[in-house]
Amino acid sequence: MGGETIIPPTFTSEEEYSVDQDFSLPSLSSLNPTLLRDYLRMKAEDGKNESDRLFLEEFDKMGPQSSSPDFEAYHKRRQKVYKEVLQSYDQLRVRSMSLNEAKYKVLSYFPGIWIENVGGKKFSDYDVPKTTSLLLIGPKGCGKSSLVNKISRVFEDDNFAPERAQISYNPSVGDGTYYLQGYMIPRGSASFCLYDSRGLADGTSENINVIQNWMNNGVRHGEPVIRKSDDSSLRRRMKFKPRELGWKFCRPQMVNFVIFVVDAVSVLKSIEGHGVEDLLCLQMINEVFKHPCLSFKDDKPVVVITHGDLLSIADRVRARVYLGELLGIPPAKQIFDIPENHDPVTELTIVDMLRYSLEHADQNLPYKNWVRKVPLFSWLCVLAMLLGFASGMACMRYLHMRHPRKSEFKIVWHTIRHIW
Repeated sequence: MGGETIIPPTFTSEEEYSVDQDFSLPSLSSLNPTLLRDYLRMKAEDGKNESDRLFLEEFDKMGPQSSSPDFEAYHKRRQKVYKEVLQSYDQLRVRSMSLNEAKYKVLSYFPGIWIENVGGKKFSDYDVPKTTSLLLIGPKGCGKSSLVNKISRVFEDDNFAPERAQISYNPSVGDGTYYLQGYMIPRGSASFCLYDSRGLADGTSENINVIQNWMNNGVRHGEPVIRKSDDSSLRRRMKFKPRELGWKFCRPQMVNFVIFVVDAVSVLKSIEGHGVEDLLCLQMINEVFKHPCLSFKDDKPVVVITHGDLLSIADRVRARVYLGELLGIPPAKQIFDIPENHDPVTELTIVDMLRYSLEHADQNLPYKNWVRKVPLFSWLCVLAMLLGFASGMACMRYLHMRHPRKSEFKIVWHTIRHIW
């Protein structure tokens, strides 16, 4: 775990040559149309789900056909993007020499440090949390818990420390993580916290309901992630375990940014059209990722692809470009390839991903709500003073009515009689 040395990825002349020649990336509109396009069209014609029809339309628009007059320009743009992503691996290898400097910038982070003072706003004008919360979401078995362990290992000096997040050996048996689990990075710090979550369900609507609750009401360490589709025995076991009720006493933490984790092998299977199951997973990823609740203003979540160590460099690049086109984000800058390797290049990729997430979390912090920011005790004091003043006025009025003031005007009849 700590002593293994793996050579950073380098590129052979054959790989470079293939890019310069005609390395064509399959567009979404050319992926096994018999299996993919016909299946989507069949679902769209059923008319049961509007999202199926929209996904088919987007599927058709992803790339022009060879007969299109824009095909040559489209092809050249894809080749440019492919080269840019491929070259990013070589740039990481060079920059890995300054890994400690990059790690120091993340280790010295505190919430709000990367706030941009625009429009006359100052640090004190923003609602800065004590701890920045980053939420990890993704399909079942995509490697969210493994990513937590890799991130934690990068910032720990103890190479023999046990892994913090429980990893599922066989994801097909269950859903792995059933509870929201928070992990301070680094261990014992309070700067930022990673929240590992349960794998996304097959149905998009159920995923959106759960995620919207997290984004609107916050996340709590140890909170069970219960779905309507769960069987009754599982729901009872998760909901009423006595030792697992402590999450109710945890204060909710608002999510400041989202890290979307995707399995690179599953993406590649979708590219090559190996099965309907991978296509459905891709459709679910696309719909959940593009839901407005996951975005902070115009900033969409950062994407991490995992299990790239099982693929070649060319296939990892194909997966990033493919996801970039589908999700509408730059693959070289917002999609990070983090394989199951322990080398400086992988560590630097993790550091770059965290810095991207933390910077965008700070840049999207809300302005202070001064009414909400006043402590509850102060509001109670003000309310007590108002009630005391009102009760005092009521007592004075009551006494005044009970004991009316005598008139100071007094008639002296003796004086009046002598005058007359």
